[in-house]
Amino acid sequence: MKLSFISLGALLALQSPATTAFAPPKRSFRPLQSHSSLQSQVEDETTTSITDTFVNDDAWIADGLEATSSNPLAECVVGPHRVLVFDTTLRDGTQGEAISASCQDKLKIASRLAKFDVDFIEAGWPGSNPKDAEFFARAQTELDSSVRQKLVAFGSTRRKNMDVSKDPQIQALVDSQVPSVCMVAKAHPWQVTEILRATPQENLDMIRDSVAYLVGLGKTVLIDLEHFFDGYRADPEYALQCCQAAVEAGASCLVMCDTNGGTMPWEVERITKAMVQQFPGTTIGIHCHNDCGMAVANSVCGSHAGVGLVQGTINGVGERTGNADLCSIIPSLVLHVETQMTCKEKLPELTKLSRYVDEILNRSPSNAAPFVGTSAFAHKGGLHVAAMERNPLSYQHVEPELVGNKMRVLISELSGRQNILGKMKEVFGAMEDYQQSDRALAILNRVKELEHQGYTFEGADASVHLMILHASKGYCPPFQVLDYSAQVYDYNMDSASRVLTNFKAAVENSEDGPPTTSSSRATIKVRTIAENPETRELEFQDTLQVSDGRGPVDALAKALMRALQPSHPFLESVELVDYKVRILDPNSATGAATRVMIEFRDTESEKQWTTVSVDRNVISASLNALVDGLEYALVEHAQLCMLCDDAFESNK
Repeated sequence: MKLSFISLGALLALQSPATTAFAPPKRSFRPLQSHSSLQSQVEDETTTSITDTFVNDDAWIADGLEATSSNPLAECVVGPHRVLVFDTTLRDGTQGEAISASCQDKLKIASRLAKFDVDFIEAGWPGSNPKDAEFFARAQTELDSSVRQKLVAFGSTRRKNMDVSKDPQIQALVDSQVPSVCMVAKAHPWQVTEILRATPQENLDMIRDSVAYLVGLGKTVLIDLEHFFDGYRADPEYALQCCQAAVEAGASCLVMCDTNGGTMPWEVERITKAMVQQFPGTTIGIHCHNDCGMAVANSVCGSHAGVGLVQGTINGVGERTGNADLCSIIPSLVLHVETQMTCKEKLPELTKLSRYVDEILNRSPSNAAPFVGTSAFAHKGGLHVAAMERNPLSYQHVEPELVGNKMRVLISELSGRQNILGKMKEVFGAMEDYQQSDRALAILNRVKELEHQGYTFEGADASVHLMILHASKGYCPPFQVLDYSAQVYDYNMDSASRVLTNFKAAVENSEDGPPTTSSSRATIKVRTIAENPETRELEFQDTLQVSDGRGPVDALAKALMRALQPSHPFLESVELVDYKVRILDPNSATGAATRVMIEFRDTESEKQWTTVSVDRNVISASLNALVDGLEYALVEHAQLCMLCDDAFESNK
């Protein structure tokens, strides 16, 4: 006889939410003790006595991992040996300054987070704004079920003096049709009386009623205990009463919030131990802000003391100074603490996830971000680089590939010969020692001389790449600028009116059209290698091009592109994404040396590179950086103008 089963979700779908009722799951907790009594027990017991029941129980870990397939909080989770990841980028993260995401952006990020295997994705507050309400409505049809089952709707406890079933924002949580809800509740008596304007008992009733109502409708409920650490220090008995009210009503997770970001790691560890001891059957979570720069440290310390769920955001975005950065927490726990996490196998995709979220949110990635920043595994000092040639872990705490990043060797006046040799290996591959040493020393001396003049090669790998090529026998540049000129036409010299006039003209004219009162024209002559249509042989070809632009540099860039694209159509996919100018010696006034850095991007491969040039003529510095950027693009992608066959012939 074949038995048929129906899932709990399917059963719920057959019933009206108003008539569906479930008894809250029974979660164990100890009778509330006085703070002094509880704290003395925590101090008397070692960390091992609190958590080692789970640490050494492999069967428990296996059972817990199996339980995560449907509801990660079906069983109590205790850190540090197992921790759930709760991402709040789409909710708390968007409260950061200059952070904004459209509904479509949030759908994209949610899908990417689910692909990375985070356990929970807090997507917004449907009762607070139309955008989040739209997200949850569209999620039902536009996101896969594997994504939807991870979604969490955020809200607050019912309003004071209102029946929970009639509270509009509670009903918005129900209407979101997601399996999990995270509710914020006050856990600080001062916040309750002064901000919420309720009595302590009213607050406890609001917590109990709200949790019980949603659990009764089949929701998994997590409670964000706002100002918990501050509240615990002020009145630990009342903070624990708030927790007990939630647990009695069926909450699956108590999330301790360091809302103001002022708690120190040792306080987090002490209070977490007390919470794990008081509520042994309930998962304890943590939500940290970074106002003291402690958000990651507090989250990791919390997990070490028994926290089983960590909330945070990708790249640490969030209000004020940000939230706990999951891009640091996840690899720290997985690689250094050996924590079991659902997303453990996806760790090599972490850097791509970080940059994807930055791109969607229109943020510039932080180069110095731990694990995922471009500088996270960048090495500049010659002594460091020489040591790493023998063993990469001599100056790296983990292998960068474990988080999807890569090691970089920076070139500067502080570099040693080994830095240059590392770059030469990137360009040419394996080389004989006699081919490397003298050339590396010559290039290193040139780098130091140029940096003394104002160059900086740390962020301009493409310029270093070209310097190595130009120092190599047999290198054939793909093109050569023979001469150029740039002219500026300006017939409105009134400083007050020209800005307004030019701005108005720029808006009214087409994108390529010059402003009414000012224009620039550049002429450039370029020698390229092209195929003769008659002889079918490669030969030099000189091309003269003219272009107008909004300024002399803009005109030169357009003229150079026009001259090169017929011979090198690949350049049609190359665009300029950043242009930076810095005055190196301001005391020289108008005769000051100027450093120009230009960033390029290939729109097809999404690869980016940067070039640098220094000159007392800002136009010349700009053109040199432009030429280097386009030459690098052709050397890396074009099939013509590679090194000649005799480039590495021995001169013995």
